[in-house]
Amino acid sequence: MRTGSEPRTARSALRARFWLSVWGLIWATVGTAAFALAGRPGWAIACGTLWLVITVDLALVTRHIRQGPHYQPGPGVPPYQPPEDRHR
Repeated sequence: MRTGSEPRTARSALRARFWLSVWGLIWATVGTAAFALAGRPGWAIACGTLWLVITVDLALVTRHIRQGPHYQPGPGVPPYQPPEDRHR
C-alpha cells in the first residue's frame, strides 16, 4: 500500500546488501590486482576506485546492522489516520 511516506519509512535488506558488497569487494580486489599486473593502469585505477566505494558502503551497512532494529510499526498499525465510519 502506498502512503506517500515511502522515502521516510523505507526499509533496506541490509543482509543482502552486506553480501552483495562482499561479493563486489572480492571482484574489485581481483580486478585491481589483475589489471595492475597486466600493465593496464587506467583499469586498475577504475577498479581501485570501485573498491574504495564498496569498502565505504560495506562499512555503512555493517554500522547499520550493528545498530540493531529501530522502531518500525507492525502490519497492524496503519500508516495514516483511518477514515471515520460514516454509517454511524
